[in-house]
Amino acid sequence: MPKYVIAYLGGKQTANPQERAAQMAKWKAWVDGLGDRMINPGMPLGQGKLVTSNAVSERGPNHLTGFSIVLADNMDAALDIAQRCPFLEIGTIEIAEAMEMR
Repeated sequence: MPKYVIAYLGGKQTANPQERAAQMAKWKAWVDGLGDRMINPGMPLGQGKLVTSNAVSERGPNHLTGFSIVLADNMDAALDIAQRCPFLEIGTIEIAEAMEMR
């Protein structure tokens, strides 16, 4: 079964600790609900930089903030998984098939 990377982009975090905890609880419930299809819940990403061949700069507002890896039969099934992710309440998601290196 193909693997898909769910990339979490941007995200407006609230300063309210209770609201952050509620958002995290929703995300954990989504992860748990995927069962064996969630093969790597990933991790949040902190500060970073954008690197090109001739410069290092600050990242834009819609930068990579985390990732997960899921199993899905095809892109449509992976999109269905991603569209139910509660991260969409605070940010956006990009999804791509993880290609095997040969």
